[in-house]
Amino acid sequence: MSIHARFRFHLDDFLLDVDLDLPARGITSLFGPSGCGKTSLLRAIAGLDRHDDGYLKFGELLWQDAETFVPPHRRPIGYVFQEASLFEHLSVRGNLEYGLRRVPESERTLSLERAIALLGIAPLLPRAPITLSGGERQRVAIARALAVSPRLLLMDEPLAAVDVQRRQEILPWLEALHRELDIPVIHVSHAPEEVARLADHLVQMRTGRVLATGDLHDLFTRLDLPLALDTDATSVIEAKVDGHDEEYRLTHLDFAGGQLTMARQSIAVGSPVRLRIAARDVSLTLRRQSGTSILNILPVTVDEISLDDDAQVTIRVLAQDVPLLARITRKSALELGLQPGLEVFAQVKGIALLN
Repeated sequence: MSIHARFRFHLDDFLLDVDLDLPARGITSLFGPSGCGKTSLLRAIAGLDRHDDGYLKFGELLWQDAETFVPPHRRPIGYVFQEASLFEHLSVRGNLEYGLRRVPESERTLSLERAIALLGIAPLLPRAPITLSGGERQRVAIARALAVSPRLLLMDEPLAAVDVQRRQEILPWLEALHRELDIPVIHVSHAPEEVARLADHLVQMRTGRVLATGDLHDLFTRLDLPLALDTDATSVIEAKVDGHDEEYRLTHLDFAGGQLTMARQSIAVGSPVRLRIAARDVSLTLRRQSGTSILNILPVTVDEISLDDDAQVTIRVLAQDVPLLARITRKSALELGLQPGLEVFAQVKGIALLN
């Protein structure tokens, strides 16, 4: 099953022109700078803004074409706005129960109790929205969107209105939704760290058009896209905890390209983890080095090379089929004779745990 969205419309001088096939599973992030059309596209998918030149099909459900337009209240969607937009005259429980009125009991696939548990808001139920922190308000808003048993969840920059501390509080709850709910999510963000942590599929947008769409891990490391050439360019890796070294307080992680080691993590053996490796923390060498403090040395093959400026280059390498980025000086790249197909070793100086 997939989601096919095709829209072309003007907003003043701005033109949105997209034609997308999105997976109807996991989290798809619409990513790009402010003003590139992410929210406009999300609102068109929700049916909140109607545009005549549009087509939208969710699996076998046709929501819009030249003759058809299903209004938003008849689409099985949940929508989370940037601002929580809670009803201030209702308690938290009242806010959650409000949306249930439009969902017959026979069509409820997610109980209110489960939505409450997934977002950890049971202690908040009797409280008034005005007494909640920004992070608590947004968790309630997400639970309210889930309470209507949506088949598709739409989230428009759900962390944009909260500060960094509250953002870190909410992210684990969003990850829990990802793990425990079998409904697709379309998520809007302009923050690479948020996208790296949450998304499976990425749609990179600019000025109303799609630059690229595909697997998150690939798009983060494609040298023809802005993400890989950004100052804070990173690679995202899926791994599994292989074991812990209690003597040296280390954790060993297996991934498709080999094994990595990082400082001891309180995560059970066998648990899946998502890792971020900054391009600036990866160096390259022609031979495996000894007598070095770097623990993570991987055999890799040079895949692509991009000249960033007169001083630096970004190298995409493959550990087996897993892409990694390395940012080194142009002088080093020339002296090493780097070229596509060359087998080298990647030295990874730092690893960050994303979840």
